Amino acid sequence: MKFRVARHTNDLEVIKSFYTTILDFELLGNFENHNNYNGIFLGYKTADWHLEFTASGKKANHHFDEDDILVLYPESRNKYDSLLEKLEINHILSVSSKNPYWNENGKMFLDPDGYRIVLSPLKITN
Repeated sequence: MKFRVARHTNDLEVIKSFYTTILDFELLGNFENHNNYNGIFLGYKTADWHLEFTASGKKANHHFDEDDILVLYPESRNKYDSLLEKLEINHILSVSSKNPYWNENGKMFLDPDGYRIVLSPLKITN
């Protein structure tokens, strides 16, 4: 099964910069003026999923709460630490999670649209 999460935004360039420059996603594709929508696809070429962000003449009207979270598991502790460093360098501060699990098992941040993202290190067990 392939998986895509699609979300409307008010600023594709800011979203693209955040996810590609800070979180190291790849720009997989884009489209312009498709039924009055512009969009980008972000993810990794080798993955069976990607994120789609769209923008149009209509403002995004986000409805989410503190438990709506995109959880990312970097593939190594080094990658996890590198992403945390990029967030810090770009002055993106962590926020506390309503769910204590995420405070104990990762770091939560807000993307430019205010959506919550958790970076959580993979726990490798034998």
